[in-house]
Amino acid sequence: MMPKSRVLPALPRLAFAALLACALPAAALDDKMTPIPIPAQPDAIELGTGPLPDAKNPEAWHSQYGSKFARNVTVATLTPFLPDPAKATGTAVIVAPGGGFRSLSMENEGWQVAQALADRGVAAFVLKYRLNQTPADLEGFGKSIREMLSGPPPKHRVDPMSSIANLGPQIADARAAFALVRSRADEWNIDPDRIGMVGFSAGAMLTIATAIAGEDAKPAFIGDIYGPLAPFDVPADAPPLFVALAADDGLFANSGFGLIESWRAAGHPVEFHFYEQGGHGFGMYPKPTTSTQWFHNFAAWMKMHGWLEPRNATAQEGN
Repeated sequence: MMPKSRVLPALPRLAFAALLACALPAAALDDKMTPIPIPAQPDAIELGTGPLPDAKNPEAWHSQYGSKFARNVTVATLTPFLPDPAKATGTAVIVAPGGGFRSLSMENEGWQVAQALADRGVAAFVLKYRLNQTPADLEGFGKSIREMLSGPPPKHRVDPMSSIANLGPQIADARAAFALVRSRADEWNIDPDRIGMVGFSAGAMLTIATAIAGEDAKPAFIGDIYGPLAPFDVPADAPPLFVALAADDGLFANSGFGLIESWRAAGHPVEFHFYEQGGHGFGMYPKPTTSTQWFHNFAAWMKMHGWLEPRNATAQEGN
């Protein structure tokens, strides 16, 4: 049995403000939320998982920290970022932004990550998954986030297996994303056996849940970027795992490394980068910390496993 994770103390409002200050670059410290029109997303494909049951508030967007966020998402979509055909490797990645299942960091943890993958020959797909409902107005939304962070730690920091039961709509969205990519693999020049997933914070929780309880999703590899590291019951067919976390992450750095230990104990490949500084939510923000190297490290890990090589290269080398 893996050791239990330590319970993270509740974060008072001032502590949360300090957390945000260490999580973001100096140029993006303006935390004021400003409503913005829903951006045009002509390439977004509805996943067909239906509207969120009992949802009353419509989807809305706002800007914060110089980035774009979505909330009250009721219909899931997938947006392709396809590489230059001359550079295509045949590998694909589903990208799951974070936001506590109450919002989605669509730009910093979605579009920018997907574009960086496409630049390396990887077909990337940003998953806009359905979210828990929050107040329609920004002031009410901000208050709900402060209340969430100042209350008791959520179950997924202590017992993530029990939290998977509450992620039914999100796991269904992830499964539909994998099904869609596989159904159009020939059109998008993708090897259906080389589709991975990377998630951030809550998106990392969804990524782990998809690998463990996603039934037919079966990602070829997964990335957990500053997500919870509590232990899981790891299945026999669990994929290789990449983890990146900052030691000064006020949400997950003090909860132990049960996830890493669980994966290793089950005999599955795992790579773990524990950066000295970076806070929570660093994503693709430029920062003077080594946490900014997480994407380079992730790409290097993918290359080590052969996922950045053309899909026929390995077979040709073996002939």
